[in-house]
Amino acid sequence: MNDNNEKLSVALIFGGQSSEHDVSCVSASFVANVLDKDKYDITYIGITKKGHWLLVDDVNEIKDREWEKDPDSRPRAIISPDTDHQLLIKRNNAYETRKLDVAIPMLHGLFGEDGTIQGIFEMAHLPYTGCGHLSSAITMDKFFTKVVADNINVDQAAYVGVRDYEIRDRKTHEPSAEIDRIVEEVESFRDYPVFVKPSCAGSSMGITKAHNRQELVEGLKIAADNDSKILVEEAISGREIECAVFGYGDNAFAAGVGEIVAAAEFYDFDAKYNNAESLTVIDPELPEGKAQEIMDTALRIYRACDCFGFARVDFFLENGTNRVVFNEINTIPGHTSISMYPMIMEKAGYPMGVYMDKMIEMAYERHM
Repeated sequence: MNDNNEKLSVALIFGGQSSEHDVSCVSASFVANVLDKDKYDITYIGITKKGHWLLVDDVNEIKDREWEKDPDSRPRAIISPDTDHQLLIKRNNAYETRKLDVAIPMLHGLFGEDGTIQGIFEMAHLPYTGCGHLSSAITMDKFFTKVVADNINVDQAAYVGVRDYEIRDRKTHEPSAEIDRIVEEVESFRDYPVFVKPSCAGSSMGITKAHNRQELVEGLKIAADNDSKILVEEAISGREIECAVFGYGDNAFAAGVGEIVAAAEFYDFDAKYNNAESLTVIDPELPEGKAQEIMDTALRIYRACDCFGFARVDFFLENGTNRVVFNEINTIPGHTSISMYPMIMEKAGYPMGVYMDKMIEMAYERHM
């Protein structure tokens, strides 16, 4: 950290090439508005869906995506992997540089939450907030997250991992002979319904719920359009509980839990972001001891995945048994007006501005 009272030069990065581009812009807008302008000199970098890095001067353009309507008219802003911590800004045919102290990736999904951009920061020796490249990659991949959870004996839904080439021929795109074997394997662990998920997509993009063999086959095709790796898992009937975890190593802690009450059969993208009847309940009434069990399990998973900074860990509380069942982990949780993570943290006494300051401090602690 700077000791001479100079403002830290911070790059807030948003947008990206994933299916969660729009959600990232909304999250970044909320974060931008809580960062202390007396502490930080903030550079806003928007990444378009085509992968162009643009300099955004007006914070008010982030949420409504005005910044990307005429990308050719915008200066480019590219973080160099060179260890001088330089931001390269191209205006017309001239280049200028800007020194950076820390990066805040507020990117959801592929090329932002999966370890790729974290690798650029690490090559540049640039401090950055959030999980490192390895934990980001592991937790972005739902299949490998389940492998880690299995290794620490955490309860979770039965699952089958599938590759896109097992579903359809790469040349003809016709269903392959392997699809019958996959269906039989899925049907062996429990009756329908089952969930079909792209392994590395987020915000519930490409997820379907299959109630029979035909819907399973169709769901596999939809998932294959979103990712080369697919996860099929048994459907757990129960309450959807999310837990906010913050910090790193021995200092990490679970801040609390919240409950999702979806306005649809399951909490898909539309129910999450477009349906006003979906509810988030902070500190819900749970059976005795279950909130603590969820927080303890979330912390175990967080540490097993070597997470750093913050993450939201999602569970089911199974109907009839009250069994705590791990679902997934998100290492750059949403920060929209309806997002659970900031609500839980504020309830625990950590408003967004406070924990973002601490995230920046932790970025420096990791870098030292």
